[in-house]
Amino acid sequence: MKQEEGHTVFHHALKIVPELCIGCTHCMKACPTQAIRVRNGLAEIFEERCVDCGECYKACPVSAIIVEQDDFEDIFKYTTRVALVPSVLIGQFPSQITTEEIFGSLKKLGFTHIFEIDSVVEKVQEGYHRFREAFEGSKPLISTFCPAIVRLIQVRFPSMVENLIRVKPPSDIAALHFKEELVGKGYAEDEIGMFYVTPCAAKIASIKSPVGEDRSVVNGVINMEFLYNKMLHIILNKEVEAQESETVNLTSKGILWSLTRGESRHQLGRCLAVDGISNVTQFLERLEEEEESNIDFLELRACDESCAGGVLISGNRFLTVERLNGRAKKLPAIVSIDNTGTSRGYNHNAYDLQPIAPRSMMVLDRDRSLALEKMKKIDELLKVLPGIDCAACGSPTCRSLAEDIVQDRAALSWCVFLQELYLRKGKITLDEADRINATIWGKDRDYRSQSK
Repeated sequence: MKQEEGHTVFHHALKIVPELCIGCTHCMKACPTQAIRVRNGLAEIFEERCVDCGECYKACPVSAIIVEQDDFEDIFKYTTRVALVPSVLIGQFPSQITTEEIFGSLKKLGFTHIFEIDSVVEKVQEGYHRFREAFEGSKPLISTFCPAIVRLIQVRFPSMVENLIRVKPPSDIAALHFKEELVGKGYAEDEIGMFYVTPCAAKIASIKSPVGEDRSVVNGVINMEFLYNKMLHIILNKEVEAQESETVNLTSKGILWSLTRGESRHQLGRCLAVDGISNVTQFLERLEEEEESNIDFLELRACDESCAGGVLISGNRFLTVERLNGRAKKLPAIVSIDNTGTSRGYNHNAYDLQPIAPRSMMVLDRDRSLALEKMKKIDELLKVLPGIDCAACGSPTCRSLAEDIVQDRAALSWCVFLQELYLRKGKITLDEADRINATIWGKDRDYRSQSK
């Protein structure tokens, strides 16, 4: 995370490859924060709105959107190389493949230690308890497990940032906890590399630009899909020796924590779990408009079936959930935290997040008076625009076009309906209309022949 012109610039893992993009609008329509436009025939991401949820990645029909990731070879910069493994990685593999074989394949690839991050959920739970006891605002409390949701709230629902539980997710606490263990055993701290195996792009972004902390203890992020294919090849070719992980105290509660209702079933009061970023957005809109109340805790996840449906997951999310439920049945019983706040090794200095700042995508201008003028102009433009959200202007909705106009990113003549009216009234020429359309859809398209 860095500062630019007085405000925070966040890292984004999702990138568009111009050579592959066909300007089809699939990604633009899928984006929950309206962060994408089509300009000059290519998709363009407005970074201040992007939450790295990956909906555009899933929607692109030509794979023109990629996830920028760390080079796997980076792990070899460290003598001690730790794979921080979420349960959903194990759930990718067919049930006949053992966890020991999975861990063995990671060792074969070059990791020296394997640590399952879900073994630290009791520490997360204790942090939740401490935060709940000290919280003085209006409920509900909102989990910070999903980094895409944290960013969604920052940019689209900034009034709710105070409801976010300021406790680090299991991946970060696991990295801190296990690194401390290794140093205690005599490993040199500067030679320990912590690498998280991620099922989503948002986690890459959150590690590169942490929210609520200055920097992450995780040294790198490995694309789960990339790693899974390498691991499966090793296992199927019987190139692996079965290995145990260094994880202890892994429970069924921990195994299921990353799935839908994994957190909410262990919280106090009225708790709800919502997955899928469109569902989350709709629910938060209802909450913001005070259509919902008396909720104590919200577990919100950007992906369907939560992490099992991450955009970097190779397998079927429903099979992954089934396998993890099967694995959970073989583990010790759930250990619930009591209500006394008894310490279980929770280090609040290391595991708590700092206050999370809003970064509303609705800020039209830093000057309040100018912002109010722009808001008034948007309302006036919406009375003129057709309101059918056809996206033919290169913006996803009529409102987003109005916002782009007041920000000098577009013009009213970009609306195809108004453009037709202007042509009939002689306010613009056909050549001018062609130039406008080329600005949006690219100069290589023959608009004149298409209109004949």
